[in-house]
Amino acid sequence: MQRGVATFTLDYGKCPPWLFQRMVKLGREMTQVLVDEYGPDEFVKRIANPVWFQALGTVLAFDWNASGLTTILTAALKESIRGQEKDLGIFICGGKGKTSRKTPEEITTWGQRLSLPAPEVDQLVYNSKLSAKVDSSLVQDGFQIYHHAFFFSKNGAWTVVQQGMNTQAQSARRYHWHDRVNDQAKNENLNFVDEPHTAIASQAKVEDVLDMSAHLSGKNQAISIDLASNYSSVMRDFKILAKHASRLSRMVDLQDQYGENLTLLELDHGEFKHHPVEAEDFSENRYLKKILARLSEKKPKSYENFLATEGVGPKTVRALSLVAEVIYGAQPSYQDPARYSFAHGGKDATPFPVDLVTYDQTIATMKDAVSKTKLNTFEKDKVLKRLPK
Repeated sequence: MQRGVATFTLDYGKCPPWLFQRMVKLGREMTQVLVDEYGPDEFVKRIANPVWFQALGTVLAFDWNASGLTTILTAALKESIRGQEKDLGIFICGGKGKTSRKTPEEITTWGQRLSLPAPEVDQLVYNSKLSAKVDSSLVQDGFQIYHHAFFFSKNGAWTVVQQGMNTQAQSARRYHWHDRVNDQAKNENLNFVDEPHTAIASQAKVEDVLDMSAHLSGKNQAISIDLASNYSSVMRDFKILAKHASRLSRMVDLQDQYGENLTLLELDHGEFKHHPVEAEDFSENRYLKKILARLSEKKPKSYENFLATEGVGPKTVRALSLVAEVIYGAQPSYQDPARYSFAHGGKDATPFPVDLVTYDQTIATMKDAVSKTKLNTFEKDKVLKRLPK
């Protein structure tokens, strides 16, 4: 995954109708040209590139550093291709708020209209649901997902663009995904629980993000799967944590289920700052007990299988991760995965030197697409002025 930093703030209010109508018109023109030039698969792939996505939103006249660019751009693109989806070979499902929850239904409807094989449709729906679950449950960064858009082509290329908000920090964070259904059938698909994102863009880094999708969390994932399959064992471990969580100044020697000696880590905020154990009593949570009992019956074979289980959410993930770390010493990743620069880098090499090749290619692509649209000369000149020279 490419890394850098980005800044965009949380917006409130609505896009003015006069602006949205023009975004739809220009979006229709540019989408037709881009699909004709590069094909539907490449268009879907480029949407997963945050720099390209941001540039497209800026060309369509939305504020480049505002969270509304994500929601309004996807809504404008969805409206701009309405009635032309089959001709273009691209389909856009979902959106903001309640519309995001209709994504699986919209994917299924398109699958029926296109007579796509049932396994392919099922896979697309699965991709939509699991990508949303990863960013809401595995990446615990304090951003609540409120927008989910699913782009796919008739050839099986798919992209997810979803966004979360942190009202306290007044900022937004965007998550990009991309893969192909055909590759998944060959077991060449991305691993949903091991560095799955194309990129994550955010205003700033967050300290102590529990990122169970990071490769560094692999050992914690493995132990979490074992715990999920053994209800009595994990409940016993919860009782151990509840009993010793208040003894914050010393180490506690215990014996695990195999009779082997182990040491409970010191639970003060100097040595153990990631999970405030004293603030969460997992052992008394009835809903969590119900989910753990269900997992114990199903015995998930993989961490992805565990995550896909109905009812598993952030608290279940956090509870098992906590036990895996404190009792069994398997520390997960606490590094914020959001490090992407919309600016292609900085003139002072912060966060990294400007990537001139990518920068120029992005500008050239946008200018070329605008010049080939059916807009009149005045409209084209007005749009081109928004792009760098």
